[in-house]
Amino acid sequence: MAGLLALALAGGVLFAQAQNQTPAGAPSVAKPAPAPQAAESSPPPVSLNDFSSSLENLVNRVRPSVVQIYSTGYTTSEENDATSASLLSKQHSTGSGIILTEDGYIVTNAHVVKGARRIQVRLPSRSEAAGRNVTMQPEGKLIDAKLVGLDRDIDIAVVKINLTGLPFLAFGDSNRIHQGELVMAFGSPLGLESSVSMGVVSSVARALHPDDMMVYIQTDAPINPGNSGGPLVDSQGRVIGINTFILTQSGGSEGLGFAIPASIVKNVYGQIRREGHVHRGRIGVHAQTITPGMASGLDLAQDWGVIVADVQPDGPADKAGVKIGDIVHSIDGKIMHDARQLELEIFRYPMRQKVTLDVLRGSDHLNIDVPVVNAVDDPTRFADMVNPEDNLIPRLGILGIGIDKKLAEMLPDLRNSYGVVVAAGSATDLTTGTGLNPGDVIYSVNGTPVVTVSSLKTKLDEYKPGQSIVMQVERSGVLMFVTIELE
Repeated sequence: MAGLLALALAGGVLFAQAQNQTPAGAPSVAKPAPAPQAAESSPPPVSLNDFSSSLENLVNRVRPSVVQIYSTGYTTSEENDATSASLLSKQHSTGSGIILTEDGYIVTNAHVVKGARRIQVRLPSRSEAAGRNVTMQPEGKLIDAKLVGLDRDIDIAVVKINLTGLPFLAFGDSNRIHQGELVMAFGSPLGLESSVSMGVVSSVARALHPDDMMVYIQTDAPINPGNSGGPLVDSQGRVIGINTFILTQSGGSEGLGFAIPASIVKNVYGQIRREGHVHRGRIGVHAQTITPGMASGLDLAQDWGVIVADVQPDGPADKAGVKIGDIVHSIDGKIMHDARQLELEIFRYPMRQKVTLDVLRGSDHLNIDVPVVNAVDDPTRFADMVNPEDNLIPRLGILGIGIDKKLAEMLPDLRNSYGVVVAAGSATDLTTGTGLNPGDVIYSVNGTPVVTVSSLKTKLDEYKPGQSIVMQVERSGVLMFVTIELE
C-alpha cells in the first residue's frame, strides 16, 4: 500500500514539473498569473512522510496495550474410551490479548485459554513502551493471570492480572465501519511479539454459513497463528474487532482474516466481568431468512426478511402469541433483513427485558411484546472449570465438579441443590450401552446421595472391580438411572 502511495505521489510531482517546463527549442511564452483560490478549496495532499509518521504514531499508541498470552492445560480426547489416559492430554497455547482497563482486565479468544490450568501474560518490554508513563515488566517476564470467564460459542475470554497503571485501549463502533476502510492488526503471529500488519476492511459483516448467528469483520491485513486475541484497530486506534481466525489452503495468511466485531466483544466482555459467564438471550423461535423461492412457494407478501419457522411450545414467543409463518418485520423498530440479524439483535438484550416484534401475519401488522429469556448453555462449558488433579474420577472415567453457589446460578432449574456435574469424558457400560454425558448431574450412587467430588470418589471406592453401580442422574431436566460396571 505504501508503495502504491509513493508511486502516486511521485507521479503527481512529475506531472507538476511537466506543467512548468518549456520543451527545448520552443519560444518562451508568458503564462497568465494563477487565479486566486477560493477560501474553501481542498487542503493540500498529505505527503508520504506525513502518512508514515501517522502510522508510526498510531502503532506507538496501540502497541503497549497488546500482550502475549501463554496457557498450559489439558484437553479432552475425542476418542470414546473410558481410560484416563485417553481422556486427557496436555496442551500449550499461545496468543495475544488486549488490555481494556488500567487495573489489568484483558480480553482474548477463548480458544487461546480454554482448558488452561495456568495462564501467563507477557507485557511489552520497556523498549516497546518507550514514551509511556507506565512501569512495564522486565523483558521476558511472565505474569500469572486468572481466568475471569469465557464463552466458547462466541470465542471470547477475559483474564485478569494483578497490576495497575496499565495502558489500555477503548472499543470503537464496529457498526460504523465501511468496506475499504484502513485497519491494522496487532499481535504476536508465530510467536513474533508486537507485530503489526496493515490492510483494509474486506467485508463489514461476513457470515461463514447461511443463517449462522456469528458475523465477522473480514480483512486482508495479514493474520497468522498467534494473532488470535489481538486487536484490529481503525485509523484512530480504537478496537473495532478481535482477530480470531483465517481461511487458508496453504496454512499461512492468504488475505482472508476474520475478527469478531467490537459490538459483540463489548457485550460479552461486560457480561463476563459482571457475572463470570454469558447469557444467551432467546425468545423461543426458530427463524429463517426468506428466499425468493420460499416466498413464491408460500405465497408470502415479500421475498426478503425473516420468517418464523418454528415456535417453542410454552416458550416466551408462544405465550405472547407468535405463530409459525409470521414474518418478523422489525424488532423495536429496527428492520430485520435476515435470520442472523434477528439472532444477534436478541442476543444483545438483557434477560427478562421485553422486545417488541412487528410481525406481518397475512395482511395484518401486529405488535407483540416478548420477554427475552436465558438459553440453555453448551454442557461442555464445564470442561473449562476443572483440572485432572482435583476433578478426575478414574473409576468413572470422567472429570466432575461439585455444585456450589456459582454453579447453581448457571444451572437454576436443577431438581436438587447438590450433586456432581459431569464436566468432560464418558464412561460406557458394556452391558446396557448407557453412560454419562457432559452436563449430566449425578445425585446418588446405589441410593446414597453424593454432594462433592470427594464424597463420590469415597462411595465408589466401596465397590470392587466388576461390581455394578446404579447412579441417579439428571440429564436435560429428566431424572434417570444409569448403570455402570466398575473396572
